[in-house]
Amino acid sequence: MSTLHVLSHSPFSDTRLGSCLRLLSAIDGILLCGDAVYALQPGTLPRDTLDNMSPALNLYVLDEDLQARNLLPPEWATRVDYPAFVELSLHYDKVNTWL
Repeated sequence: MSTLHVLSHSPFSDTRLGSCLRLLSAIDGILLCGDAVYALQPGTLPRDTLDNMSPALNLYVLDEDLQARNLLPPEWATRVDYPAFVELSLHYDKVNTWL
């Protein structure tokens, strides 16, 4: 069963991203939104971790939150808007929001 994991908290304030990555299966996806997009700051441990996992990672990033924080995603990540977020939630069997 595939899961879309939705993260919205900064990777610098807690361990949600690391915990999520440990539980991730090959058919799962991750959507970064809110302060979770800070994981994509170049030169940081979260970004290096994501880059190292990129060949096997289905990473989506909410475009509005990237723009609000003036960040650019890596080329291998998929930028999505709110309608695409809804489509993703329908594509995966379940959605897990890391509150």
